[in-house]
Amino acid sequence: MPNNHSTYPPVEPIRAGILGRCPRCGQGKLFDGYINTARQCGNCGLDYSFADSGDGPAAFVILIVGFLVVGLALWMEVTINPPLWVHFILWIPLTIILSLVLLRWIKGILITLQYRNKAAQGRLDDSK
Repeated sequence: MPNNHSTYPPVEPIRAGILGRCPRCGQGKLFDGYINTARQCGNCGLDYSFADSGDGPAAFVILIVGFLVVGLALWMEVTINPPLWVHFILWIPLTIILSLVLLRWIKGILITLQYRNKAAQGRLDDSK
């Protein structure tokens, strides 16, 4: 991960991640497709090989969407008590849409924060 921060203005990682922009210059595309990370930034040439968000985005999406949808479904069941088909019509599409939107946003945010904080693979110190 190049440390050439002096020639580029600081980039807000949350904004860049949500918009899918390069974590160094804030202009180039971070994604090639919907959630596939591009090879490099088309604007500044930053190599995205450092970007490894792993299963983090999926775990966050499961927790956030699950909390929201289950909470709202329980509230609706207790207060309104609709038929079962109403739950299916409301909560299944909402779950799918929220999951798809949040997955891209959270993956972008985690990658831009990884770049900003210079996060890397853990290593053992063998200098003992």
